[in-house]
Amino acid sequence: MIHPRPSPIAAALYTLRDMQVDVIVMHGPAGCCFRTGRLLEDEGIRVITTAMNENDFIFGATDKLIEVLQEADETFKPKNIGVVGTCASMIIGENMKEAARNAQINANIIVVETHGGYDSGDNTTGAILALKAAQESGIISQDEVERQSRMLEEATRLEKTRGMAKGEYIQPDYGDNKVKVARIILDALDANKKVAIVLNAKKETSYLFADMMTINWQKYYPDNQPLYIANTDETIGLPYIKQHAVEVNNTIYKKADYTTGGLDEYPITGSNALNYLKDDEQDLVIVLGVPHAVEVTEIPSTTIALTDGPRLVKPLKQMGYDYVVTELDAHSKTLGAKTIVESEFASVIRGLLE
Repeated sequence: MIHPRPSPIAAALYTLRDMQVDVIVMHGPAGCCFRTGRLLEDEGIRVITTAMNENDFIFGATDKLIEVLQEADETFKPKNIGVVGTCASMIIGENMKEAARNAQINANIIVVETHGGYDSGDNTTGAILALKAAQESGIISQDEVERQSRMLEEATRLEKTRGMAKGEYIQPDYGDNKVKVARIILDALDANKKVAIVLNAKKETSYLFADMMTINWQKYYPDNQPLYIANTDETIGLPYIKQHAVEVNNTIYKKADYTTGGLDEYPITGSNALNYLKDDEQDLVIVLGVPHAVEVTEIPSTTIALTDGPRLVKPLKQMGYDYVVTELDAHSKTLGAKTIVESEFASVIRGLLE
């Protein structure tokens, strides 16, 4: 049984967001990816639609797309406009690139020919198509396309082998009691045991998962502060992603003891974190964000995972994590954020410390 999965269309939208386009035009029905479009407006991006209807499904809507592009250019004076296909426009064979040329506007137009029904079913397909379209428009380099494409392919492999895309039905599970797990962490620190906190987060979700790393541990444990490992390399990724890393690094309580890579490299930075953990054995390891990227069976200690997916709880327990805590709606809470967002789990820890 296959779970509903994020759409390639939504992935294309988020990727255009990462490249900081000014306007995105959805060429399809008004309701297509409605929630994603509305959330992206919190990022300051104008998301509009050609609002295709039944008549357009039969006769086409190229003229509508041209008109919307011209209106968007006149209204918002954008530098870059993204045009994203949908199932409706792609299945009937709309030529969006030709429409973009015929619009004859000043803005640079990035046309992403994607829809939700590709054979692979992988949402990362839409992100890769957006990257390639941006390269064709001169927005990013070929090297960056290749690097990010490798990360996206690895992310797909990760979800299919260890995550919620494994195939079988997974009952939603909201994980272990937050107070109970928080006490386990504090008891370990009280007992002078070695504790490591590993941030292995995806892009802007780092603003929520890193909240636990903003706690002033020295105030409570001056002689036993946790080890920090984080995928917050400020030199890797698009400027938008690099700025997230800068903000997280500037806000967490102390500088990371080890940096594993960039915020868009979460599928592989888990392996780098594991190497550091092997070199410096810990009694308790807490992995925040994308815990299934860390091969927990190779960590000879008590392990805690903090994830945003109720359907990831069972796979994480199957992987070998001793405890799993969920943070709901991490993506929606962090969209548009520019600094740390409060984590429920971190709030519980702060409450027990005070």
